[in-house]
Amino acid sequence: MDTNEWRYEYQRSCAMACMEDYTVVIRPDDNGTYVAYIPAIPGCHAWGKTLDDARNELPAVFEMIKQEYEAEGRPLPHDAELTVSHAG
Repeated sequence: MDTNEWRYEYQRSCAMACMEDYTVVIRPDDNGTYVAYIPAIPGCHAWGKTLDDARNELPAVFEMIKQEYEAEGRPLPHDAELTVSHAG
């Protein structure tokens, strides 16, 4: 496979979507852990004892959901637009 073919295959594999195409939210959870999630994709969330643990678990969850969508012939949703505000 030459460089152009490789680029095409990479672009085609990311045409479905790459995690980098999405907004990721990481926040403390109620029980002292952290949750990382992609708001645009239902069920795409991961927990960890630390912020880094949650962030590091999310790619595996994303890939699993991406494979489910591919197997069903469905496109992943587009990224969600978020508004961040603070109470008070």
